[in-house]
Amino acid sequence: MKQTAISANAVCRSVLADGRVLTITASRRPRANRADVKCSVAAAPALAQRMQQVVRMARLTEAVLDTRDQVVLSMDLAPAALERDWELAAVLADRMARGVYTPADPAAVFAFGSSDVWHLGRLRLAEWPAHGGAQPQRQQQPALAGTAGMYGDADPADRYSRALALLGSGGVLVYSEAAATLPHVADSRCFAISHLGALQGHADQADCVASVRTWFPLYSGGLHDSLAWVEVSVYPLDAADATCSEEDSISAPQLEPSRLQALRQTLAAARHFDGHGLGRWRTLVRFGQPDFQGASYELALVMADRMARGREFLPRGRLIASGQSSAWHAGQVETVDGQQAKLELIIRQAGAGDRVLLPADWSASLPAGYQARLRQRGASLACISRIGMI
Repeated sequence: MKQTAISANAVCRSVLADGRVLTITASRRPRANRADVKCSVAAAPALAQRMQQVVRMARLTEAVLDTRDQVVLSMDLAPAALERDWELAAVLADRMARGVYTPADPAAVFAFGSSDVWHLGRLRLAEWPAHGGAQPQRQQQPALAGTAGMYGDADPADRYSRALALLGSGGVLVYSEAAATLPHVADSRCFAISHLGALQGHADQADCVASVRTWFPLYSGGLHDSLAWVEVSVYPLDAADATCSEEDSISAPQLEPSRLQALRQTLAAARHFDGHGLGRWRTLVRFGQPDFQGASYELALVMADRMARGREFLPRGRLIASGQSSAWHAGQVETVDGQQAKLELIIRQAGAGDRVLLPADWSASLPAGYQARLRQRGASLACISRIGMI
């Protein structure tokens, strides 16, 4: 990859609901086998973890994956619990530190925006009133999910105006695009985007991302037993990424390092079974409930990855699976614990069109009439010993 002269540090700012100016600083340094992204916020570890997840997911749709550098991000103050418009500022700070985004004046960049699908690069529309126009009635503006009470008594227009006042002549304000919220008066410093590719005038990269979600029984012996989902999103690797290792191309921002390593090894081994599955994809994995123990999710993970890469047919409904393996490179599927409880959970929640995959070792001990009961609910069942033979 061609080296470019970029600063080792970058800053991006946002204005909080109470009027304070938040500064996010990103520092780049040689990775040396350390984590690709580290984040710190004084006395707010949960906020730091959220920032790390946002940055890692937003990297999925970048044109080139480069894992040689580590980026350390920090906030100089902590936003309120429900404030999320700082997320775009964190993404831009990370990109500026790595030379992915290069504004004319990198010292004067403000950003407002958030998303629940950063791995697709798409921004959620923010509640911005028209700049220079009449203030819309607040009761007529539907609140976005997760933003209730976000602004308190503050007027979002005040944050917008304060950011413009602090920019100077060479700065830029980047924010979520919405037809009703664009400034009435053209201002070259304002840059409204609906997706991250628009920063360079590119097409929406989410069109290149394939995301598939599968479910696995999450059993703990309590009232909260449920079918939990795992989602795999894959993005074709650029030719310049050929030197990137398979494990470095797989990210799961919600997991601690030891569990992330196990997940990477599982996917890399299962792709080895394909014969031509290695070195072709950049991958992001998300869990609906990341706090669980055991490896019975592995079959669901592998199947989601195979469907996202076009290696399996999609079911009409959900794919529900439970299984693990000590030899994914050979495509083997092995038994897991908790058979009875998981079977009961699956039969309660399976619906029309669902496909259920279980280890072959379970086939001889299935309850009488179990498969017929699933068929009555419109679901199908297969007990398998290998992947790729369904």
